[in-house]
Amino acid sequence: MQLESPRLGHYLVSALSKCALAVHEPVERSVAVLDSLLPHIDDDPFETLNNGGGLSISPPHNGGGGGGGISQRESMQITQPASAPSSPLASPSPLLTTSSSSTASSSPMTFNLQGHQVTLDPNWQATKSTVRERNAAMFNNELMADIRFIVGSPGHTQSIPAHKYVLATGSSVFYAMFYGGLAENKEEIEVPDVEPSAFLTLLKYLYCDEVQLEADTVLATLYVAKKYIVPHLARACVNYLETSLTAKNACLLLSQSRLFEEPNLMQRCWEVIDAQAELALHSEGFVDIDLNTLESVLGRETLNCKEMHLFEAALNWACAECHRRDLEPSPQNKRQVLGSALYLVRIPTMSLDEFANGAAQLGILTQEETINIFLHFTAHKKPLLSYPIKARTGLKPQVCHRFQSCAYRSNQWRYRGRCDSIQFSVDKRIFMVGFGLYGSSNGAADYAVKIELKRQGRVLAENNTKFFSDGSSNTFHVYFEQPIQIEPESFYTASAILDGVELSYFGQEGMSEVTVGCVTFQFQCSTESTNGTGVQGGQIPELIFYGPTTVPATDEH
Repeated sequence: MQLESPRLGHYLVSALSKCALAVHEPVERSVAVLDSLLPHIDDDPFETLNNGGGLSISPPHNGGGGGGGISQRESMQITQPASAPSSPLASPSPLLTTSSSSTASSSPMTFNLQGHQVTLDPNWQATKSTVRERNAAMFNNELMADIRFIVGSPGHTQSIPAHKYVLATGSSVFYAMFYGGLAENKEEIEVPDVEPSAFLTLLKYLYCDEVQLEADTVLATLYVAKKYIVPHLARACVNYLETSLTAKNACLLLSQSRLFEEPNLMQRCWEVIDAQAELALHSEGFVDIDLNTLESVLGRETLNCKEMHLFEAALNWACAECHRRDLEPSPQNKRQVLGSALYLVRIPTMSLDEFANGAAQLGILTQEETINIFLHFTAHKKPLLSYPIKARTGLKPQVCHRFQSCAYRSNQWRYRGRCDSIQFSVDKRIFMVGFGLYGSSNGAADYAVKIELKRQGRVLAENNTKFFSDGSSNTFHVYFEQPIQIEPESFYTASAILDGVELSYFGQEGMSEVTVGCVTFQFQCSTESTNGTGVQGGQIPELIFYGPTTVPATDEH
């Protein structure tokens, strides 16, 4: 059966006009209006509309809306999850489309009223074989909705329909809100402190049991999961953040994890900041952290960097804070916004050259402080200072020894500029610092060496350096310029090319698995090794790294 376009258009326009008048009234009235109109369209309207081509009115996806994120500093782009519920909801489209084609279509007709979907197929439940599918069909759907949320900051709000029963079964906060002793019978609830896309992600989880996280929405989603006490979604957010944790975002995530009271995430952030302090302090996000987090970083005993880097980072933060307060970033104003945080920088532990040509020249310190610190460096009788004079302990490197013994035999092991290489993996995140290497077995000698670390063929770090071998069987340590983050359960390739006296000591009785502290290493042979090094014997006897400690390092504050 086919409908003539003018007649179909007339009834649909009439239906839409009447439905529009009922938008702010209960959904039942909207459905009643449609039921009163559609029977006038020939004999079997639902068969006609389901099989005769479709009409669909749907909103475009929110491509990234609104204001900043939930942190006091970070600007965050929030986007609505791309996937939409399956039938009975139509595919999102910003336009009203009509079709008079008689080609069969399995999609039921849906309307979208002010961005919300209304299902008209009276038998849509028959296509949903599970409770999960039927619940998912109600996600962001006007059908049977008995509550509406006005989500977002003023001027950037979105109206989102929902169903009290579904929300109450997934959140104790929603249960108390709708069915508790102090429940209020409101038709609309304003949620100005939550981003619409994060709220939709929460609802998507409650309705569909799906977690859809993206880098620019995960912090806002963690906030809303905490707000409504949905622990499984919150844990998924934390896991996502942990897997994406790097030196570039560690300080900002530390600030957020303190806000959200996530101790495990805080500890992972500290591990990164301690080991890669210089990279973390010079990251773009460092200047956006809050003052309390800044004080925690500056007071950290286990930071692995020079004090001058901390001083520079503190001044960069102070400059950004001056701009946030609409102040001129003068030395006096920088000192003012830093307040007592400045006294957490251990200026007297800098080298004399760093202080004289750096910190003393920037105008932050008073004349009296500058003179007293100079006297601290040079005088036998040292003045009392307001700054800590004890250097930070930093991180203690750990060493993985992969051989049980070493040996030397004439003409058995030579370098000749060839590559010694071994593959390894770990079961916990660590930070590779450098390698221990064997030196000359034929007396003292100097070596030039290139060390390299790869993952899946990509060079993560390399360094050309030198070391002196005293002719003993001891190992000699060479280091990368910065520690490299090593993720668990993935193989990495450690390589070394030495140039110097050819005859060398070599390792033997190699182990395929070694445990150091709480970290387990596994070794396998590398195809890049062209000088004979393998699991059982050869070069690169030691891997030097920073690893997780059995007792987490604590703040001084």
